[in-house]
Parts: sequence; C-alpha cells; structure tokens
Amino acid sequence: MPLHFNKVTQFLLLLLQRCKLLIVICNMEFGNQTFLNYFILIGLPQNLQISVLLFFVFILIYTLTVVGNSFLICAIIISPKLHTPMYYFLCNLAFIDLSYPSSTLPKMLLDMFSKRRTISIIGCLTQMNTTLFLGSTLCILLAVMAYDRYIAIRFPLHYAEIMNWRTCKIITVILWSGSFLVATMPIIARPLVFCRENILDHFACEVLVLLEVACGDLSFYKITMFVASLFTLVTPFIFIVVSYICILVSILKIHSAGGRSKAFSTCASHLTVVLLIYGTSMIMYMGQTKSFSSNLKYIALIYVLVTPVLNPLIYSLRNNEVKKAFRTILTKYSSSRIVQSFHNAS
Repeated sequence: MPLHFNKVTQFLLLLLQRCKLLIVICNMEFGNQTFLNYFILIGLPQNLQISVLLFFVFILIYTLTVVGNSFLICAIIISPKLHTPMYYFLCNLAFIDLSYPSSTLPKMLLDMFSKRRTISIIGCLTQMNTTLFLGSTLCILLAVMAYDRYIAIRFPLHYAEIMNWRTCKIITVILWSGSFLVATMPIIARPLVFCRENILDHFACEVLVLLEVACGDLSFYKITMFVASLFTLVTPFIFIVVSYICILVSILKIHSAGGRSKAFSTCASHLTVVLLIYGTSMIMYMGQTKSFSSNLKYIALIYVLVTPVLNPLIYSLRNNEVKKAFRTILTKYSSSRIVQSFHNAS
C-alpha cells in the first residue's frame, strides 16, 4: 500500500510541475496580457423574486434527485433478486445521476442570493472536467446497457455466461477510466489560458462557454472536442440504434404475446432515458454553430436538472422488480419503526 501511495504522489507532483511549466510558457507566449483568476456567472436572473422562486424549485428537484437515486442504489444493493448485470449497470447510472447535478447545483443555489456570482479559474476548470467526465461516462454506459438488453433478449440461455461478473467488472473499469482520460487529458496536455473577458453567460462552467473566452489558438481543443464527441456521443448512439434494431427483430420472433410484452417493457425504460439524454446532448454539442448561443443554457438545464430526477422514476414505475424491492424496503422500514416505538412505549 505505501508503495502505491508513493507512486501516486510522485505522479501528482510531476503533473503539478508540468502544469506550472505550461503556465510559464503560456505567459511567455501571450506577453504582458492580463490573465484572469476568476469568472462572473450571469446565466441566472438577478431579480430577487425570480431568484427565490428558482431557488425553491431547484432545491426541490435536487432533493428529489438525491433521494430517488440514493433509494434506487440502496434497493439494488439490498435486494438479492436485483443482483444481475442489468441492475448493476443501472446502479452505475443512478450514481452518475446523483453525482452530475451535485457538481453544479450546490454552487448554483449559493449564487441565487449572491450579488457577485464568481467562481475561481481552478474551481471552474474542475467543474468543467467533472461534468465532461460524468457526461462521457453516462453516454457510453447507456450503450453498454443497450448491449446488455440485446444479449438478454437475443441469447437468453447464454446470458449469464456472456455477461458474467468478471466481464461486467472489466467493462466498468474500461468505461470509467477511459471516460476520465478522454475528459481530463486534453486540459492536462494543453491547459486553457484566459485573458479576455471574465463574464460567462451561463449558470455553470460549460466547456463551450469557456472556449468562447479562452485565448490563443483553440484549434487543438476544437479538434479534440470533435474527436471526443465522436467517441463518447456519436459512436455510442449508433451502437444503441443498431442494438435496438436487433432487439426489435428478436422480439418480433417471439411467438407468445406475454413474452413480447415483457421484452418491450424491459427496454422501454432504457429507450426513454436514451432519447432524453442523447436528444439534449446532440442539440447542445453537435447542433453548435461558430459561437455559443446563450439559449443553450436552458437546454443544459434539462440534463443537469430534469434527466437525473426522472431516471429513477422511469426505471421504478416501469419495472416491476424495482417496485417490489421498493415495497420490501418500505415494509421492513415501517415494521422496524413500529417495533421500535412499541419497545419504547413498553
């Protein structure tokens, strides 16, 4: 354990030295220009009444998101019947839905009643990389879940053999580590430099907004973002479409009406989530023109606020096994509360 810790420490020190060196090189390249150390976020309305209304709406949605996704994760962990690859990946999805809004919403809620809504450069870049990392992981995870459903419907007798736990763990490691590298390596290799205006017409540090105010030649970042979008957005979406075409063909071959209905119901929840996430993401990142449109911040609210709170509802309302797990947990909790109150009374 100490050996691994020392290696990680050495890597972080080398990384920090490289970042300092790159900052020095950037300062030499841009001469005497004034470099920024914070941003002002103006994406939220300044009106006090509207801010109060939005604060209560956002905090309600965030609370429902935390409770819903936490409850879904607990239900999957506690219930032995849900210890299958499908629910294992659903647990990963719930964790992302829990983490994604947590990277932006707390700061946004604090800014509601602040006159000067600022965020440091380091905080802004950290927020940007976190959202890129989680967003990339989410898009690829949905493709993995589509493949899992295809194997379950097309090869039901060999499903346990193909999607064994070793395979699931390997997929998870590749998924999370690959997304982390895709999201962070471009910034580490060539950090963004900011020396123009420090005003962002957004409620969070969106990568498209930051590129609008960055200095120097941005062709590296634009090419990198295009390639990353192909890897994390377009390719998984094509994979999902092909998977569902194969699933549809397999379902139509099922003779019993009950079997077809069950197969459709297991895929309907996932397909609903796919349409929500990929629809907004493609409008945001692939429908982009030369400059960032301030109206796109409202689309960003869909995948920051709406999608994470809807996912547990979609999967729980359309999935009988999840509903049974929810009822079991609630029954056990209520029973334990009754027994405890009875003991306290006696």
